[in-house]
Amino acid sequence: MMRYSRDMRGYGENTPDPQWPGGAKIAVQIVMNYEEGGENSIEHGDNASEAFLSEIIGAQPWPGQRHWNMESIYDYGARAGFWRLHRMLKDLPITVYGVATALERAPEQVAAMQGAGWEIATHGLKWIDYRDVPPEVEAEHIAKAVRLHTAVTGERPLGFYQGRTSMNTVALGCEEGGFVYLADTIADDLPYWHVHDGKPQLMVPYTMDANDMRFSSGQGFGTGVEFFDYLRDSFDVLYAEGQAGAPKMMSIGLHCRLAGRPGRAMAIQRFLDHARAHEGVWFASRLDIARHWAETHPYQPRQRPSEMTRDDFVAKFGSIYEHSPWIAERVWDGEMGAIHDSAEGLAARMAQVFRTSSDAERLAVLIAHPDLAGKLALAKRLTADSTAEQASAGLDSLTDEERADFTRLNDEYTAKHGFPFIIAVRDHDKAGIHNAMRRRVGNDTQTERAEAERQVMRIGELRLKEALK
Repeated sequence: MMRYSRDMRGYGENTPDPQWPGGAKIAVQIVMNYEEGGENSIEHGDNASEAFLSEIIGAQPWPGQRHWNMESIYDYGARAGFWRLHRMLKDLPITVYGVATALERAPEQVAAMQGAGWEIATHGLKWIDYRDVPPEVEAEHIAKAVRLHTAVTGERPLGFYQGRTSMNTVALGCEEGGFVYLADTIADDLPYWHVHDGKPQLMVPYTMDANDMRFSSGQGFGTGVEFFDYLRDSFDVLYAEGQAGAPKMMSIGLHCRLAGRPGRAMAIQRFLDHARAHEGVWFASRLDIARHWAETHPYQPRQRPSEMTRDDFVAKFGSIYEHSPWIAERVWDGEMGAIHDSAEGLAARMAQVFRTSSDAERLAVLIAHPDLAGKLALAKRLTADSTAEQASAGLDSLTDEERADFTRLNDEYTAKHGFPFIIAVRDHDKAGIHNAMRRRVGNDTQTERAEAERQVMRIGELRLKEALK
């Protein structure tokens, strides 16, 4: 078996209504990343200088050496950039992603954060790349970050964003056990529940696009005007979606050494003016959003076909294709993941297996279908699915005349084509089915074979929608 770990479906076409407080059309969530003093530096015990998210495009680490320009860029964020952003944002409930070692070196900034009532989430122990860090070391760093953060701020962090993650980061954040939410995901415009080792963990997605980090990349924002335009357009699209009945959250990522520069800070002020000019805008911290979501949309355990045992899966879905459990067996034996935990996804995979089976196998599936209103129905020997389907169209309560006509058409159709007449009865009423039988009996067998196979797959989709309600 192959199990695909990524969830490529999410909420699907229809997102849940977050029911933001006050009926807000959008939740605007601003993050200030406080990393200055926690970055790679020989003086911090690291092997090389920092090279990430600075004014020096394409910078490379200097092994064994300090980098004066790089350090002073970071120093600017602490000395000047923070205070400029603080003046703009102190009246809003924002979230700080605070690197623990950076917070330890910033007592005045921490006091200002707390005075503004900002949430301070942990941004890990150090602002370093955890890509190749062993999981036990990363887990130790997370634990140290929580302890240091608590010692510095007086409160343990309830949110966690590592940022420069490994493939272990989210699992380790779940296992730490004390976080209300994790933010190491860019996968959605709404919070969602992630399950790790059978336990739910709320994820509040972050952003890499509405983020001033793109000032430090070769292809990104060149001016504050470009940044403002992008923030405004993002807001306008999400606000319109909220007006249409599908509210979302908008994350904005700021860094003191980047957005804190005067040529960029004006973009933040212009965006705030734009957002405040609209009614129904909820400015919130990530913790505000997480708590609201957990209360409004608490985790609901549900059946996940991709996590079922083979025996259980075949027992539940083996009859979706009439008397053909091999379809379900091949589905389970192949790649499955979260996309197959919905009726649409599982129906698509079953249809794929059916289409790629041999001609003889497909014909056997057709032949396995019972006649509509035929002898098996009278003898009450239909499968439970077929019984319910035929009853839904009134085929279990035919007059003698109607039954005789159905029997005649069934016999004529089967004699001509070699398989019974098949139609997704839940899509039709009794009259519609009768008309289709009279129309299709005259078709050539090649045409009817293709139509019968389409109907088999449609029946499977409808059965799965019923099974996975």
